[in-house]
Amino acid sequence: MESVKKVLLVFGTRPEAIKMCPVVKALQQRTALRTSVCVTGQHRQMLRQVLDAFAVVPDWDLAIMRERQTLFDITAAALPAIRRVLEREAPDAVLVHGDTTTAFVTALACFYLQIPVGHVEAGLRTYDIRSPFPEEFNREAISLISRFHFAPTESSRGNLLREGHRPETVTVTGNTAIDALRTTVRADYTHPELQWAAGSRLVLLTAHRRENLGAPMRGMFRAIRRVAEEHPEIKIIYPVHKNPAVREAAGILAGHVRIHLIEPMDVLDFHNFMARSDLILTDSGGIQEEAPSLGVPVLVLRDTTERPEGIEAGTVRLAGTAEESVYREFCRLLTDDTAYEAMRRAANPYGDGHASERIADVLASALCGG
Repeated sequence: MESVKKVLLVFGTRPEAIKMCPVVKALQQRTALRTSVCVTGQHRQMLRQVLDAFAVVPDWDLAIMRERQTLFDITAAALPAIRRVLEREAPDAVLVHGDTTTAFVTALACFYLQIPVGHVEAGLRTYDIRSPFPEEFNREAISLISRFHFAPTESSRGNLLREGHRPETVTVTGNTAIDALRTTVRADYTHPELQWAAGSRLVLLTAHRRENLGAPMRGMFRAIRRVAEEHPEIKIIYPVHKNPAVREAAGILAGHVRIHLIEPMDVLDFHNFMARSDLILTDSGGIQEEAPSLGVPVLVLRDTTERPEGIEAGTVRLAGTAEESVYREFCRLLTDDTAYEAMRRAANPYGDGHASERIADVLASALCGG
């Protein structure tokens, strides 16, 4: 009888956890695979909330997060810690997700130790390694190392093939974010903040990206406050990221009667807030994938996106970061019913909620022969 093969999943941030927990669950159903989970703790409290929501218990917790940590701090702390885990676990394959520093450092450690890497959400590209920063560099570097490329869409697959990756190493799976929503969105969900927004058009805001810190973020927030002052029919809820620089900029929005600044939400709360929103403004990548499956239009507070499928499908629209462009695009979707309805009704391009099962299928076949 073939020996059981070992698969280790490594992630460290809240968005990674949301998209990797469904993969953990799918792999745990495969008796020919032994699944272990290592979290770096690149995010700490927010990561724990997701793990609890999906009932995933890590086998390893590296707890690398430090106050006001930099990319240097994360990389320097994670690399030797991950090496120790890899040497102890001796996995047959390691799965990483997306474009975080945790994912890059883990892939690099696997390369040094000659352990096969599977890249979940592979092939996203802007082809500008400074936008988003450092994510674009991270994902391109991970692709160079990976043996298994789990692309969420045909567009992502096309990027990988044009870069010279062999077709047999690339599988289109859909996005595991859609898998997560099948678990978390509930018809009977209630929350005091949703009761506060009842009777208004709810706008959900998220903003935290490193490249938006400083002047871009302040410009975005000035535009959003202007719109709130001019449109009494809306109420805005902003779960403010714990980064001190984000919290400082968010002061621009403070004190407005129709804007609530709240603490970050756990994944169950956030997904249910998304499902009940009329519009989402975000600089997140994952929300661009999740919201369309809920029929919620998304304005992306960035100048570029590595997820062109949403733009092509009409589910998302780039608003940029300049104050006037954010103001203009936000107002447009509040006043142009035709444009709003076209986005709301556009088909979700990111899959059917079975991406994790496809990833498990590929690994079971490759590692175990079936």
